[in-house]
Amino acid sequence: MAAVPFEPKNCKVALLAGGTSVEREVSLASGQGARRALEAAGFPVTMLDPAAKADLKLLVDGDFDIAFIALHGKHGEDGAIQGLLEVLEIPYIGSGVGASALAIDKAKTKECYERAGIRTPKALALSRPPSPPSPSSPSSPPPPLPQGKPAAKILEEVGPRCVVKPASEGSALGVFMVDSAQALEEALGKAFGIDEKVLVETCIEGRELTVGVLGNEAPYALPVIEIVPINEFYDYESKYAPGGSKHLCPAPIAEQTTSEIQALAVKAHQVLGCAGVSRSDFIVDDAGDIWILETNTIPGMTETSLLPDAGRAAGIEFPELCTLLVAYAFERYGR
Repeated sequence: MAAVPFEPKNCKVALLAGGTSVEREVSLASGQGARRALEAAGFPVTMLDPAAKADLKLLVDGDFDIAFIALHGKHGEDGAIQGLLEVLEIPYIGSGVGASALAIDKAKTKECYERAGIRTPKALALSRPPSPPSPSSPSSPPPPLPQGKPAAKILEEVGPRCVVKPASEGSALGVFMVDSAQALEEALGKAFGIDEKVLVETCIEGRELTVGVLGNEAPYALPVIEIVPINEFYDYESKYAPGGSKHLCPAPIAEQTTSEIQALAVKAHQVLGCAGVSRSDFIVDDAGDIWILETNTIPGMTETSLLPDAGRAAGIEFPELCTLLVAYAFERYGR
């Protein structure tokens, strides 16, 4: 673990939460959770919402030692706020601009996984089609799907049961499980209402697992968590509703599987160029094969979030975990 070469009481924190993405409410909840933990650790905290120009001015004019990012989705996890903080020369927790921009794009992330030999479900990336002209008559054909691919053709490529998800959003927003051409068309319409780019991914049935990783040059994995959702998969309700899922930590899986999945999480962290913290999600199928789904560079910090649970299982209480993230940020900046 990183050393803590500072006194929290002398380290002024700008806690960034809220923002303008579709994950705004989740971010505000993460911010409140992180605020309680940081204040318990002794940090003086100022909570700022980048959606408010007045708060952005405070960020620019304030004399902050560190920015603790609790933003999710666009303009928070995608390198945008990280770029602003670089210009302001304010150290911040988590990954830099490049890794943040890469990891939030699920399609590009998959390409990195594949090049690194990390097994990931087959997927097709689709772009939002242009708005069709007004139909000249009621008998006019419906607008084509993205890239002119009929739904049946997409299912042929990725499999009869698949997952539709926005390519650059998290929190399971706009994620749908489909098993027919009609359901696929409906899911694509909804997903394109959230993001301009959508991923259609082969559905892998199995146990849902997640692994947090901490550190910069020598990252290490936290205990594996098995997620048992109340719904068909780990959707928005399962993530954030009280009782929406059970977190089994350490996960009740074989020791060899635990070691393999932790090693893959660390490898994904390194391949994507992450720093400080990441959390990768996996599926272990009935044959025992491990499939990586995605890597989050700003994991949730709510009362029901996974990273704090994994930290506690490793003997790291939430205030200490937040202190470590600050220490890793200073380590990355050489301060």
